[in-house]
Amino acid sequence: MQIDTAAARATAPLFETINVTKAFGVFKALRNVSFSVSDGEFVSIVGPNGAGKTTLVNVVTGLLRPTVGEVRFMGQDIAGIGPVELARRGMSRAFQLVNIFPALTVRETLAVAVASRLRRVGNPFRSLRRDDVLQADAERIAEVLGLRARLETVASTLSQGEKKLLDIASAFALNPSVILLDEPTSGVSSGDKHAIMGVLVTAAKAAGVRAIVQVEHDMDLVERYSHRIVALQEGTVLADMAPDAFFKDPAMISAVVGTRPQPLRKMH
Repeated sequence: MQIDTAAARATAPLFETINVTKAFGVFKALRNVSFSVSDGEFVSIVGPNGAGKTTLVNVVTGLLRPTVGEVRFMGQDIAGIGPVELARRGMSRAFQLVNIFPALTVRETLAVAVASRLRRVGNPFRSLRRDDVLQADAERIAEVLGLRARLETVASTLSQGEKKLLDIASAFALNPSVILLDEPTSGVSSGDKHAIMGVLVTAAKAAGVRAIVQVEHDMDLVERYSHRIVALQEGTVLADMAPDAFFKDPAMISAVVGTRPQPLRKMH
C-alpha cells in the first residue's frame, strides 16, 4: 500500500465500529460487527452481494444510525451524525454512483466542494470564478488528481473514468483524514481501474490522508492495494486478515468471491 505505515502517528484507531448491529424491521443487515482502521492503513471491505458492505459504510459515514453498538471517529461517537458533519470532522466519502453536477465544469465542481469545506454555503455558485481562495484550491486538487487539463470541461462530457476521478477529487476537496470509497472503479475498463487507483493513492499520500477504506468487488485491486481485508458474510465479519493470508485460503476465497484471481505482485 502507498500510505506509509511507518509514519503512523497514534496507537488508537482512527475510527472503529464496536458490536454494531443494524436492523431493518426483523431483518438484520449487520450483526455484531466490530472492526477498526488505524493510521496509515488501506482497508478493503469485501463480500458477496447482500453481505452488508454498503450498509456498513452507510453506518460508518453517519447516513444510518446503528440499531445497537458504537461508531467512533477520532475517539468521538459519530453514530448518525450524517455525512456533512462527518466531513467537517475529517472523514469523507466517494460513492459508487458518480455524484457530480453535470452542468458544471470540473473547476466549478471542485470549487463548490471547497466552498462547502470552508462553510461558504450561502450561495457558493455566485462567486466561484471571483474567489481566489476557491480557485487556487480547486486547481491544486485538480493537479493532484490528474484533472488539471480538464478544469474548463463540463462534467457531463468527461469519460466515465474521469467522472470517477472528479467524484473522488470532490471528496479530497474536503481535506479528509480518512476517505471511504464505495467501489471507486466500478463501470470503468480494467486499464482505467488501475490508472484511477494509482492516481488515488498517490494523491492521498500527497494530501496527507491518513487512511483509506474501500468497498470493492475487484479482487485484483483488493490484493494489490490493501493492508487488510475485512470480509463480510450475511452481515457478520467472516475474517479480518492480511491479503497474503486471505488469498492463500481457498475456503475464504470461495466464501467471498467463488474463484481465486490470478496472483498479482504486491505494489509498494
